[in-house]
Amino acid sequence: MHRSAVHAFKALQALQALIALSLPLAAGAQSVPRQTETDAYTRYELLAPGSAKFKIIYEVTAATAGAKFYFNPIRKGSIATDETVFDRASGKPLVFDVVGQAEASAGGVPGRDTTQTYIRVTLTHPVPANGGEARVLIVKTYEDPKSYYMLGDTIVFTRGLGIKRNAVVLPTGYEILTSNFPSQVLQEPDGRVGISFWNNTPSEAAVVMRAIPVRGLSAATSAVAARLDERAHQNREIVYDLQQPETHAFALYHDYTESRPGTVVYINEVRAGSSVSKPSARNLDTGDTLVWQVLKGSAITKAGLDVKNVTSSSEVVAFRFPAVQAGQSTRIRMFETYTDSARYKLAGDELVWDRSFGRPSNIVILPAGWILANSSIPVTVSTQPDGRIRLEYVNSRPDEIAVLITARRRLPSR
Repeated sequence: MHRSAVHAFKALQALQALIALSLPLAAGAQSVPRQTETDAYTRYELLAPGSAKFKIIYEVTAATAGAKFYFNPIRKGSIATDETVFDRASGKPLVFDVVGQAEASAGGVPGRDTTQTYIRVTLTHPVPANGGEARVLIVKTYEDPKSYYMLGDTIVFTRGLGIKRNAVVLPTGYEILTSNFPSQVLQEPDGRVGISFWNNTPSEAAVVMRAIPVRGLSAATSAVAARLDERAHQNREIVYDLQQPETHAFALYHDYTESRPGTVVYINEVRAGSSVSKPSARNLDTGDTLVWQVLKGSAITKAGLDVKNVTSSSEVVAFRFPAVQAGQSTRIRMFETYTDSARYKLAGDELVWDRSFGRPSNIVILPAGWILANSSIPVTVSTQPDGRIRLEYVNSRPDEIAVLITARRRLPSR
């Protein structure tokens, strides 16, 4: 092709890309909703030293109601190979291809960089409405000599990680020499050692990890190892919607993923001193409504539920769902309203919330008309569109955190 023709062809390509990129923007109200996602977790498994390659196992949830696709950006500077994509609910492979920014913009991903590429995943069905989800697993191999390289016999992994929940696993036969980001240090069943963390900051985690060869590092088999659990990979979440404190009541919903084959029920034990009402539940993968029961005392034992130390005052809510099949999982959201005069109350003219949190992710929404005064545990504060204060607590520890919140009434403006 003549040089001038080549220039003309490239100019035409650029013009076409610009036009395609601008179409969703020009469509205005006709453009698709912006892509939203949640529950992202990334696991980096470092491959052979000197290869500059690492395997990425990426879990993410598409959350835009009605979305038929999910777009995952391919990081610049990395060469992606060996991609596979799975539906986490069914365990089955998903269809995917690699597209540019124009296709991603048409699918609800904003951007003007025409060189950006994405893995476009075709979901098994549109994301269910009313908070439904489509859970996706993307497995791929990256080659990136700037992120993973050797200095003598020392391997170095240095990478800015924007996802908040991450794990980095060393190759077999390597020990951690240095690791700069506060993390759990966990050994795999096969003997490999790695780190895992939940980055509870607005910035990306600038991870720098160095390791050297070591002899005699075998997998731990003691009872101590059985006590260890990767906190960042847990995905239990809860949202408390506080009613006016005079009522001592709060609505809540909590999400849970069940992956144990044969499991058919989730049991929520009501704390002593609390009473429960208005339970309901949905399968977030399908949008289906689930069956529930409130059981007390001996009825718990008669139902054959696995609840320890049942007394006459024991109370549980049992949410039932179809048996989980091998290789599959079920994501459920459970709604309840609780009344607890001991832990949620008024002290004079001050709202008091005094409750311990065991889940990794906990959100408290103050009632309308209240201003946050105190929080005993570090918290991320935001304001909802309706004006209420939203408090987000991340507990990256394996134990509970004792959260004490006080709030004051908002005075009317003059």
